[in-house]
Amino acid sequence: MPPVAPALPLPDSAARAHSARVAAALRADIVAAGGWISFEAYMRFVLYAPGLGYYVAGARKFGRDGDFVTAPELTPLFAEALAVQARAVLDASRPDIVELGAGTGALAAALLAALEGGDGRLRYRILEPSPELRERQRRTIAARSPALVDRVEWLDTLPDGIDGIVLLNEVLDAVPPHLVVRTAGEWHERGVRIADAGFAFEDRPLSSARLRAVAADRFPADIDYASEINPAAEALVNALARRLRSGALVILDYGFPRHELYHAQRSGGTVMAHYRHRSLADPLLWPGLMDVTAHVDFTAMAEAGVAAGLDVAGFASQSAFLLSLGILDRLAAVAPPGEMAYVRAASAVQALLSPSEMGELFKVLALSRGPGIGWPGFATINHKHRL
Repeated sequence: MPPVAPALPLPDSAARAHSARVAAALRADIVAAGGWISFEAYMRFVLYAPGLGYYVAGARKFGRDGDFVTAPELTPLFAEALAVQARAVLDASRPDIVELGAGTGALAAALLAALEGGDGRLRYRILEPSPELRERQRRTIAARSPALVDRVEWLDTLPDGIDGIVLLNEVLDAVPPHLVVRTAGEWHERGVRIADAGFAFEDRPLSSARLRAVAADRFPADIDYASEINPAAEALVNALARRLRSGALVILDYGFPRHELYHAQRSGGTVMAHYRHRSLADPLLWPGLMDVTAHVDFTAMAEAGVAAGLDVAGFASQSAFLLSLGILDRLAAVAPPGEMAYVRAASAVQALLSPSEMGELFKVLALSRGPGIGWPGFATINHKHRL
C-alpha cells in the first residue's frame, strides 16, 4: 500500500477489501491495454466501472460522514434560493425539471417543496446511473417531501426533448478529462501504469491531433505545461443543449473561465481526489474509495451550448448568484439571530458565500433557448463577458 499522510484517516477493512478488488480489475484492464491507459480511462474506471466504481458501488460519499458535502446538503436555503431562478425559467417554458447526478436527492426534495405551490403539472426527472444512489434519492425525497415523490421519475438515458430547466450541480467536475502535457515543446498524454506500490503516472507521446490542437490553443505559450482537456464534458453539454427545446441549462460547479483556468501559474492542472473531507493531490492512492475531480472550463461549456443554438444568459460566482436570489432574506426568516437554528443556518450560508470556501470558486453558468426568461440570479452581477 502506498504511504499515507498521518492526517489521512485509514480505510476500514471492508473499504480496503473493496479497493483491492477495484485495483485488481484495473490492473487487468491496464495489462489488456498493453501496460498503459490514459488518465481519462483511469478516472472513468475508478468512478464508474460497474459494481466497482466510486459512484456506482454503494460506498457512502456525500455528507459529513462521507468524503465531501455539496451545497444542497449544507442547507435547504440553497435550493430555496435556486427555486427563485428555476421558477422564472419554468414560467417561461414548462414546469419540467431534469437533474443530472442528483446525489442524495437533497436538491430535488427541497426544490420540489419550494416550487410546488399547488401546480400539479410540476415534473422532476433525474438521470442517475447508480442504483444505490437512486434508492437513496427516493428515500430522501419521500422523507422530506412525501406528497411529491410521485412527481419524480428516474431516467436511464437523456430525454429526446426537454422544455423547462436542466440542472447540473457538481456534475461536470466528475466527467473524466484527458491530461495533456507539453514538455520542451513536445506533446504527451499522461496516463497510468502498474507500479510496485500500486499505480503510477507515465507520459506517452500524444497520438490525438485533436487534443494537441485544442491544448495548443488553450495552453500558455512557450512554457512547460500540463492540464486537462475535457471533450466528454463539452459533448454532454452540447447533447443537453440540442435536446433543450425551450428553457435553460444551469451549471453549478467549481472552475474558471478559460483565461483563468489555463493560467501560466496553474501549470500542473487541477486534478485532485477527495477522501473523508480531505483534498489529495494523488488520485491514484485508493482506487474506488476516493472521488476524483477536475475543475470546469466554463468557456468550453458555454461554447458547447452556443454551438447547439443556446444563448449565454449569465455567468457569475455562486456567491453573487445566491445573493441576487435573496438567500440572506431567507436566512433572516429561519429564526431570530442568536437562536441555535439561525446559528446553524448562518454557518451553512457562510460556507456557500465565503470567498475562502464555495462562494468564489464555484460558478454558475446559464444557457437558454427561447424568449421571456427572467434572470434574477444575475440581476446584480453578470460576468458573461469574461467567458
